[in-house]
Amino acid sequence: MRIAIVKLSAIGDIIHSMVVLQFIKEEYPDSIIDWFVDNSLKGVLENNHHINQIQTIRFKEAKKKKSPLLFINEFKKLRKLKKYDLVIDIQNLVKSAIVARLIPSNRTIGLDKKSSRESIASIFYSEKYTIDHSLNVIKRNTFIINKALNINITNDDIIRKKPFLFFDNFSCAHLISKRQSNILLIPGASFESKIYPIKSYAKISQKINGNFIILWGSPSELLIAEKIKLLSPKVHVVTKLSLDNLKALISNVDLIIGSDTGPVHMAWALNKASITLFGSTPGYRNSYVTKINQIIESQSKVNPFKIDKSDFSIQEIKAEDVVELSQKLLMDNNFLNLSTRSQ
Repeated sequence: MRIAIVKLSAIGDIIHSMVVLQFIKEEYPDSIIDWFVDNSLKGVLENNHHINQIQTIRFKEAKKKKSPLLFINEFKKLRKLKKYDLVIDIQNLVKSAIVARLIPSNRTIGLDKKSSRESIASIFYSEKYTIDHSLNVIKRNTFIINKALNINITNDDIIRKKPFLFFDNFSCAHLISKRQSNILLIPGASFESKIYPIKSYAKISQKINGNFIILWGSPSELLIAEKIKLLSPKVHVVTKLSLDNLKALISNVDLIIGSDTGPVHMAWALNKASITLFGSTPGYRNSYVTKINQIIESQSKVNPFKIDKSDFSIQEIKAEDVVELSQKLLMDNNFLNLSTRSQ
């Protein structure tokens, strides 16, 4: 069976969808699974042995260059592909729905107009399913796969999942301590109201005895990282990382702390302890809570259909609460066993 999965962006959304791959392969070990993703994010998927081929779409590049011709060429490329048995659009946006429709297939699967943020996307599917848009995104993703492939991925399956991000090399080994807990701070986010205060990150690093590393991905995020270091000189600011090295770094630390953003969700994918901070986005929907993957939410009531980017309630989360939960996660997972680390 030839299966095409369409999830073009973004990092966190791709990760929340990738979890289904291991369960599809368990049920259909001989299936061929190709994943369609924006070219800029193919690194998230690379080295995953459940994917036969990563099919890249250059939409972000075309948009940046304002090139209609590049868009047209990408669409033409899709029509020339070998036919799939089914195409599953897990993203359910207009752009992903068009891609799904253009891929030659016997079945094009997505959600109906009541179940997607962009209801018009549903017109491009030959099969449509219904599920509440406000439900947890990972449960929505597994629902689509279960229906499309007639399998049964359960909540227990997700809890017991195997790590599903893979990398080639690790260039940041020098940042990892053998005698202290390694704690990665990810202060950046896709928009301002998701960003936790600089002073609070500094306070967290001052209150916990650990080796703190700060990640950044843009000039504005580098500025945030440098401001945290000014307040807490012991933290280490990394150089800009490739997606491969980002996955490697997260897999080698003991705890990840940050807001609702892709690199923090990588911790869940790698079965690493994490604390995700939520203000203007819904924690119950955008995360999968486990014993080691915890969330702290503000008191804000969030509408998952329309995010209020003027909601800065994440700033109300107390650093002391993050410190307390961090220490509990580190202790529960025996991360502070320094004698073991030194062997």
